[in-house]
Parts: sequence; C-alpha cells; structure tokens
Amino acid sequence: MSESHESERRTDGLDVAVLQRRLAAFAAARDWQQYHTPKNLAAALSVEASELVEIFQWLTPEQSARVMEDEGRAGRVEDEVADVLAYLLQFCEVLGIDALAALSAKIDRNETRFPVNGAR
Repeated sequence: MSESHESERRTDGLDVAVLQRRLAAFAAARDWQQYHTPKNLAAALSVEASELVEIFQWLTPEQSARVMEDEGRAGRVEDEVADVLAYLLQFCEVLGIDALAALSAKIDRNETRFPVNGAR
C-alpha cells in the first residue's frame, strides 16, 4: 500500500468529535479528568509544543525540510504532533470550544486583515 493510501486508511472515519470522545474516555477510565483544568491543559500543550520544537532546534532549514525522511525523527515528530493535538482537543473540550469553527473564523478574519493584494 502506498504511503498516501496508508495515511487515508488510518484516518478513515475519524473526526474531531470522535477523537475528543476517545480522549475523554481514556482520561475518565484513569480518573484523570480532575487534572484536566484549562490551566493544566494549556501548560501541557505548551510543553508538548516545545518538545516538537526541540526536534528541529539545531537543524538547518534544509535539514528541517527533510526531517520526515529519517525514520527515527519522523516517528518523534508524529508522536509530538499527536501529543500537541491531543492536548489542544482536550483543552477545547473542557472550555466548550469548537476547534474547527474557531479555526474557520480565524481564517475569515485573516483574509480580511491580510488581503492578497496587500500581502506582497
């Protein structure tokens, strides 16, 4: 199976709400919801984002563009991306934020703030 088909298969049927329910069930089964306050989740999100940055810290721009070619680094990048996304989704769940709606609204605002003819 090609890499693009493998990626499609892994995400087939997944959406934000499904992932948020899985994360909530995972935390509930371990009685971790008590720790999932907005402050704690924001801090955890920052830590995981920093771990992603750490992978790229001393790479040249050219090396960073090829990071996914190295199997070991690629796995680390994917793990950190997953951690960042997990904490972001949990943060949104706790605060009642629709992440996709928030992103869409932000893109709308940016399109108004930064028109194409003024971007260059």
